[in-house]
Amino acid sequence: MEYSQEMKNRLRRLEGQVRGVIKMMDEGKYCKDVVTQLSAVRSAVDRAIGLIVAKNLESCIQNSKEDGMNAEEAIQEAVNMLVKSR
Repeated sequence: MEYSQEMKNRLRRLEGQVRGVIKMMDEGKYCKDVVTQLSAVRSAVDRAIGLIVAKNLESCIQNSKEDGMNAEEAIQEAVNMLVKSR
């Protein structure tokens, strides 16, 4: 699978969010604020996983059609990836 610039940019934003949380901790920010930002990071990670799995599924289904393979197997693999990510 080829990873798009959109996917990479999404992860770079995540990296920036994590650096921001570390900075908040270094500055001794209030716990509630740190946890709020960490929750935002977690949500962003979940969305990134969803995007990557969806694009992978799309690619697998297209390839399975071209190769005469079973699309249901590709769908099951995508579902398994999502379950493991939780």
